[in-house]
Amino acid sequence: MAQADSPGFRITGWHVLAIFVGAFGTIIAVNILLAVQAVRTFPGLEVKNSYVASQTFDIDRAAQERLGWSIRADEADGQIRLAISDRNGAPVQVRDLHAVVGRATQVADDVEPVFAWDGGAYVAPLELSGGQWHVRLTALAEDGTMFKQRIVLHVKR
Repeated sequence: MAQADSPGFRITGWHVLAIFVGAFGTIIAVNILLAVQAVRTFPGLEVKNSYVASQTFDIDRAAQERLGWSIRADEADGQIRLAISDRNGAPVQVRDLHAVVGRATQVADDVEPVFAWDGGAYVAPLELSGGQWHVRLTALAEDGTMFKQRIVLHVKR
């Protein structure tokens, strides 16, 4: 049986306070670090004013759907290939094409490759590391319809 007056370690109120402050201080520090990293690497807004963009969203979507296009993105041998096809599967050549290839969570890896029409698809030289990439495509159809789409591209390495 232990004596009540033994000279061993005794936990005091100051010890409990130090443990409490240390634990919550660590939690708060980690949360601040993660919040700063999230804000610093966030690629930004899709549109400047979501209300203004919402006013024409349904009209723009309907115009794109009338085109009947489907997009396929592939990466191989140091090239990225964007194949645009119509309802019948025939390749589509557009009046103007612009694309940004990057990661979903940061803009540090964003690149804007220059695409060339090869008779069946748009091709650009681009070396991508493994993982998930997003292709943010904007194309102008021959009839003047603006086509916008984000394509997910999985690169295996």
